[in-house]
Amino acid sequence: MDTSAAKPGNTVTKPVRLLSLDALRGFDMFWIMSGEGVVHALAKATGWPLMVWMSGQLHHTEWNGITFYDMIFPLFLFIAGVSMPYSMGGKAGKHGVAYPHLLPSTAKREIYGSMIRRTIILLFLGMVVNGLFKFNGLENTRFASVLGRIGLAWFFAGVIYLNFNIRGQVLWFGILLLGYWAAMELIPVPGYGAGVLTMNGSLESYVDRLLLPGRLHDKVHDPEGILSTIPAIGTAMLGIFTGQFLKLESAKWPMWKKGVGLLAVGILLIGLGLLWNIAFPINKRLWTSSFVMFVGGWSLVFLSVFYLVIDVAGYKKWAFPFVLIGVNSIVIYLAAEGMVDFQHTANFFFGGIIGHLAQSWQPVWAAISIVFVQLSLLYFLYRNKIFLKI
Repeated sequence: MDTSAAKPGNTVTKPVRLLSLDALRGFDMFWIMSGEGVVHALAKATGWPLMVWMSGQLHHTEWNGITFYDMIFPLFLFIAGVSMPYSMGGKAGKHGVAYPHLLPSTAKREIYGSMIRRTIILLFLGMVVNGLFKFNGLENTRFASVLGRIGLAWFFAGVIYLNFNIRGQVLWFGILLLGYWAAMELIPVPGYGAGVLTMNGSLESYVDRLLLPGRLHDKVHDPEGILSTIPAIGTAMLGIFTGQFLKLESAKWPMWKKGVGLLAVGILLIGLGLLWNIAFPINKRLWTSSFVMFVGGWSLVFLSVFYLVIDVAGYKKWAFPFVLIGVNSIVIYLAAEGMVDFQHTANFFFGGIIGHLAQSWQPVWAAISIVFVQLSLLYFLYRNKIFLKI
């Protein structure tokens, strides 16, 4: 991610790269591309309590509650939000204004065009991951997707950022989360009533059954459905707030203090999410407002650690494998979701050797070999400066 800090006037500072953001994006993607397989195999082979606990954390919760695996998707969306003030801030600086909401309408139209294009591409790629090319009738086609939600939430968060100052953005953030909470609690669902937060009875599920064409992920509910995209915009906006804070140029806020500030706010948001959980349960499938706050807090904690270690303290070499993933995250996501058979490739190169090892550890080395193949591909792309940017 190329970043540029724009100042008022016609001066634009030299682009700066937040390596911690690329590394955190890679850390996030690592678990769903192959990292979870290594942990699951280690837990089974060793029975170590720590590995068993980590293995349990790499599964989604069935309904209410949260695991680390539930945080991967919103963390990625949060990171996309953090990037926005840098990309749009640079465009604002080129037009001689300090903030994107001050851009002339002609410049905004150009940005809207690129945002719409990006969103359409992500919606399409999301359907490809869902099996679009194995088309089996409209009724068996799933339109909602992870990439689609990222595209839509990022787009609407960007529209807010592009048209409102920080006070307006905070106001919209509150409206989105409180409005979603009110709607879920107060609007009755036929046959169930109001405030029934179950898979069948929730307003979010009802809206999906009513308006979302094709196949739903869980027949009566889709975790990337229509209504729950509204609070997901709030997740992206938390990232936008963070990006604006990190871009702030002030002697009162040196880099180390920004990192500590992110950590403090993250802990605060985790606490607020837990408090809200009492009235509005933390639930990824419904993307509840308490979920936004809780996971947003953890996202800030993760970012603060990566930022302090990599960008402030300068310890960068250890993060290089994560950077390889982070700078080509869409490529590895699409590949790992079925477009490339990494297991077949890993077996071709390493299957013979692994077959001679202790049987109980063969799944562990097989999982590690997949990681090696994936990182080799990403390193090849990195060395040849091949990056998929949408």
